[in-house]
Amino acid sequence: MKSHKILNDPVYGFITIPSELIFNIIDHPYFQRLRRIKQLGLTDMVYPGALHTRFHHAIGAMHLMSITLDNLRNKGHEISDQEYEAALIAILLHDIGHGPFSHALEYTLLKGIPHESLSLMLMESLNNQLNGQLGLALRIFKNKYERKFFYQLVSSQLDIDRLDYLQRDCFFTGVSEGTIGADRIIKMMNIKNDQIVVEEKGLYSIENFLSARRLMYWQVYLHKTTVSAEKMLINLITRAKDLQQSGVEVEGSVAFKCFLENNYTLKDFEDSTALQKVFADLDDFDIWGAIKHWKDHGDFVLRSISNMLLTRNLFKIKLSNTPFEEKELEAMEKEVAKGLNIPDEALSYFVSSGFISNNAYVAKEKVMILTKKGEVIDVAQAADLPNIKAMSKIVKKYYACRAKNLTLR
Repeated sequence: MKSHKILNDPVYGFITIPSELIFNIIDHPYFQRLRRIKQLGLTDMVYPGALHTRFHHAIGAMHLMSITLDNLRNKGHEISDQEYEAALIAILLHDIGHGPFSHALEYTLLKGIPHESLSLMLMESLNNQLNGQLGLALRIFKNKYERKFFYQLVSSQLDIDRLDYLQRDCFFTGVSEGTIGADRIIKMMNIKNDQIVVEEKGLYSIENFLSARRLMYWQVYLHKTTVSAEKMLINLITRAKDLQQSGVEVEGSVAFKCFLENNYTLKDFEDSTALQKVFADLDDFDIWGAIKHWKDHGDFVLRSISNMLLTRNLFKIKLSNTPFEEKELEAMEKEVAKGLNIPDEALSYFVSSGFISNNAYVAKEKVMILTKKGEVIDVAQAADLPNIKAMSKIVKKYYACRAKNLTLR
């Protein structure tokens, strides 16, 4: 038996792999790839400790799911061994379709192909390879299982995914403001009318959870320096694709070049298991390896931005609560073109603008509180503070960033 092996996790301590099937999934190349994809992309440019991976997160989420299911069983809810294992597998594989640098390249390298769709495809591929043993996990993942609370534990506003990544990201970034009481939240979870609810005495823990999530978005996930670095990477990959598809040779691994040369659609992935396997060979190392080649490339844009990323010479970025006026952006472009001697045709790669947004609480996807009277009400209604209602408002910030100097070889 290879099950019951133990992993030592820096956040939770020892984690036991509970079954042979789960061990085989973790041991599979598709899952091992997650060791080579950082959880927070380029955030280590701001917080040097943010080097943890999607592998760490998936294992941690599986651990929290097991604790949650044990707690629900202890409260008298019937959960079969098959359901238990399937729920662990569903959360373990929920991020398996993430590409390199996660969200930064989700709509650049693979335009219009969300990672959730790729996760489902890779799960179905694993199911075929493992003789259909992931059938129930797939039904839970697709929200097609009759007991709907399982899906809520995998994907909702209070899912196991968020409980792990908030704790884990706080730990590795050192941002204590995002700390949540996940243990207490899990202890307060219950099931009422086939939906996950939180007992009323856990209300303040939920308020803290939502507040911490909002803080983590602005302080970590959407930190302006991270936004700047990600925009540079997006511009770099865009340039590499344009060059490769126009006949200019761009170095890269076989898997990486496959996606630089082609603009695949979701249907292409659905129709080709071979393409799915190529994607499953792609990770952060492919991108960084290519960037180290590109720093000596003959193309001005490719060479310049690659060197800038390698030396952490990031775009200067400004944030605003209102959109930047056209004349401000034009002045920025002129300043860059004149000061850095950048060719006009390359200018768009060194000046970028857009917006970032976040809402901590999506009102239509409610977190439900079970009152002491047995009623089930929205947390925004149950809370005695107005801040949760305010969190449901989408906050949008506008950015403009530009190269401040070039790092050339």
